[in-house]
Amino acid sequence: MRQEAGLSIEVAAKAIKRGAGTVHRLETGAPNVVVRDEDLKGLCRLYQRPEMLQFLRTLAAQGKKPSWLDEYPNQINPTFNVYLQMEAAATHLTIYRPDMVSGLFQIPEYARALDRAYFPMDSVNEIEQRFTVRRKRQTLITRDLRPLRIDLVLDEAVVGRCVGGPKVMSTQLRHLANLPPNVRVRILPSKCGFPLGISTGPFTILDFAAEDGARPLEPPVVYVESYTGNIYLERADTVRRYRTAFETLRRVALDVPDSRRLLRQAAKEYTP
Repeated sequence: MRQEAGLSIEVAAKAIKRGAGTVHRLETGAPNVVVRDEDLKGLCRLYQRPEMLQFLRTLAAQGKKPSWLDEYPNQINPTFNVYLQMEAAATHLTIYRPDMVSGLFQIPEYARALDRAYFPMDSVNEIEQRFTVRRKRQTLITRDLRPLRIDLVLDEAVVGRCVGGPKVMSTQLRHLANLPPNVRVRILPSKCGFPLGISTGPFTILDFAAEDGARPLEPPVVYVESYTGNIYLERADTVRRYRTAFETLRRVALDVPDSRRLLRQAAKEYTP
């Protein structure tokens, strides 16, 4: 309908006071998209197709199927649920972790060791459900169609910090070394000190697809984790600053082949 009307996705979005990414998700039937009746009315009016309104309402009703995230309402913090939705929609992640291996790359034993410490009151079943959530997330990087592209910088301290015991760490480090080519892992050596002059803490930059090579459908977002809560940063100057920080870290980190060799050597040292 939009194409027949000769309108760009940006024009349609502006007309209903929504983002271009929202209109794109409506058009493609993206999972978990919120379909507002006023949006349908506005688009039908814009495209001069009022007779299609009821049909679109029917489609919207049929599309209200639960996400796999809805299977675990008690295992996912609401603010982290927002992140998971964005992660699933992203095409590229830029991740810096100075502290531990990110959930996307954790083997089961490493993940369970962390969860037992962080959620000491959880039952075995609850911990297993949390692991299932991680496992479902990890399919983003192993799927055949358009796997998620990731640039990951890990501080060397992550390699030396033992989680779950030597055998678990050995397996975890080998897993990192053997990740598929769409995940580029680099190790930041301890001898580099603080290349930024300060510790940023862990952060992730999420980038989204662009339509026909144009500007992205959604603006990039920086996700910053902390012990008591997480924040999302969207201002362009803030995102640029985090990109610059990551590029500084990436430049002084080991390259991908050397990082893989370091990981494999450290794995041997844990279980000689």
